[in-house]
Amino acid sequence: MLKQIELKTTIDFDFYGNRLDHTLSSIFTDYSRNRIKEWILSGFIKVNGVTIISPKCKVKGGEAVEINAHIEEQERWLPQEIYLDVVWEDDHILVINKPQNFVVHPGAGTPDKTVLNALLYRYPELSLVPRAGIVHRLDKDTTGLMVVAKTIEAQTKLVNMLQKRLFTREYEALVNGTLVGGGQVNQPIGRHPSKRTLMSVNANGKQAITHFRVATNYRAHSRIILRLETGRTHQIRVHMSYISHPLIGDTAYGGRRRIAKNISSSLKACLQSFPRQALHARMLRLNHPITNEEMSWKAPLPNDMKLLKKELEEDFKIGE
Repeated sequence: MLKQIELKTTIDFDFYGNRLDHTLSSIFTDYSRNRIKEWILSGFIKVNGVTIISPKCKVKGGEAVEINAHIEEQERWLPQEIYLDVVWEDDHILVINKPQNFVVHPGAGTPDKTVLNALLYRYPELSLVPRAGIVHRLDKDTTGLMVVAKTIEAQTKLVNMLQKRLFTREYEALVNGTLVGGGQVNQPIGRHPSKRTLMSVNANGKQAITHFRVATNYRAHSRIILRLETGRTHQIRVHMSYISHPLIGDTAYGGRRRIAKNISSSLKACLQSFPRQALHARMLRLNHPITNEEMSWKAPLPNDMKLLKKELEEDFKIGE
């Protein structure tokens, strides 16, 4: 059985100079580059109203793209009854507060029991929307807010808004070391040269910009607030490690756990047992993709970060 695919987007200027097939596979991540290439060669893709049949065609940014194609219907992901903390919803979008130890999308090593499977169970109509409406992700052990589209129209507009950096995403993190002040990390991020599951600052990577400010300095750690200008994989974790302030609990990018000398035994035990990177997506602000109304949501710190923050505060008092 054939499934009709109709997609539209406007190419972001960040893709300037990239091949058309590479660009579209980055935008429409539900489809592989080979699939996109086949559609181009078959004449299924128009750029600014003109059918393009060369996958190597370079983009400049700002082009309007239309895809009218068809694919053989594939086996659908399995709906699974898994609790979702839905913060807000209407007929077009919903916002969830994701807990730790919860993968967003099925993939290698995690074929099910993901946010996507939970969404399909609670909202069966999302089987008609690519990736069950997911437009951005959080790492497995990062907690906090995610927006999900309930219709293809809302998803297309949300993806375009992300590409144009029209989302405001604010995070709270607890990091190793004390920072003098806030700042910006503007370093490209790409696949790690030897550890293929990780990312790294890489001159050949994609532009990545992270803004941060110091909320609280403790004796040997800091609480910081971050905002993303771009949304690369593991961006905050990579950038904070790059400036020598890796997130507490982030053994992937911070190496061995850093336990400062002369801290309280209670804080030491908390640091040694903290099970994940101390990162929480605490605020999300955007214009509604259909009504254009400005909306924002906040999610309180999860209990494990609250406890760690309290231990840091108590240790700071001891050192005064």
